[in-house]
Amino acid sequence: MSISTEKKLGFGTMRLPLSNPEDPSSIDLVRFQQMVDLYMARGFCYFDTAYPYHEGLSEEAVRRCVVEKYPRESFLLADKMPILQVKAPEDYERFFAEQRRRCGVSYFDIYLLHNLGRDRYPNTERFGGFAFLRKLKEQGLARNIGFSFHDDADTLDQILTEHPEVDVVQLQINYLDWNGAVAQSSRCYETAKRHNKDVIVMEPVKGGQLARLPESAMALFSDYYGEAAPSPASLALRFAASLSQVKVVLSGMNTPEQVEDNTSFMQDFEPLSPEEHALAGKIEQELKRAIKVPCTSCRYCMEVCPKNIAIPNYFGLLNLHAVTGNKTNMYYQRYSMNHGKASECLKCGLCERNCPQHIPIRSMLEEFAALYEA
Repeated sequence: MSISTEKKLGFGTMRLPLSNPEDPSSIDLVRFQQMVDLYMARGFCYFDTAYPYHEGLSEEAVRRCVVEKYPRESFLLADKMPILQVKAPEDYERFFAEQRRRCGVSYFDIYLLHNLGRDRYPNTERFGGFAFLRKLKEQGLARNIGFSFHDDADTLDQILTEHPEVDVVQLQINYLDWNGAVAQSSRCYETAKRHNKDVIVMEPVKGGQLARLPESAMALFSDYYGEAAPSPASLALRFAASLSQVKVVLSGMNTPEQVEDNTSFMQDFEPLSPEEHALAGKIEQELKRAIKVPCTSCRYCMEVCPKNIAIPNYFGLLNLHAVTGNKTNMYYQRYSMNHGKASECLKCGLCERNCPQHIPIRSMLEEFAALYEA
């Protein structure tokens, strides 16, 4: 079954408005209701939640502000199995029953295994996660099944090859990550497209980074659009929504103004023009001027590393931190599963002698270890 929705903007409920900014459980239900009502009034209908969001209260907020306020057939609801917390096969039934109770629904339109990657895939197979998804679909408890994913394209290809029964995959796609070595947005998207899977996009605005451009990048944006320039978020959301296999682009909106803005340009959605694609590329390059390591991921360093350290992957994370200020510990955990950690570098220098970019790899690994292993 394919996801069917006329409008591509989805409402992500991971960053809901709070009455206390320091307390993620303090969801402001009055403001959230205002946002839901505006979103629905504009003709949009897709809501995305998950078991751990807002310390377990996101699902209940969706029940109170969406499920109890609108007819079930008027919206689509996606939820996710917390596979990290699954320790035995029977846990799937327990979590799913709790999620249906929290959300107040008899079925989910989309049901996903949450944050599947190379580290969680073996236990998901061992405990029968995909068999559980198939059963949900057969019983009408989930109309579309799949998984959300933060890992590399090769791992995605393996999972989709071994489990062609899934309908959808949720991927991190944005123009900053499109050519990146960490999220591998373009490679993951092309992999899903090759397997003919519907794609739901998460993090299209990179956690807000592409909605708040630095001055030099904002100058490029303003020069292109002139006085009638839309918000920078519009370029990011439309970039993801312009991909042919993408059915829904999630936005973690937390103010009525964001709902107003996003629905304004997504209501009568127009794909990016070639010129706008070029603009996104220029802004990407401007943002990446802040990178710390001129690594091209040729992997010559790894050919001679006695500890099999995933040097290019770690440098990709270091560059991402330099550009966005964000640390992505999850990627480091996954990269280091079958490779040496940065702190395990022997300082032998073989990598530097093999590096065509003449990067001071040993000192950069020290910097990385100080950031990620402190």
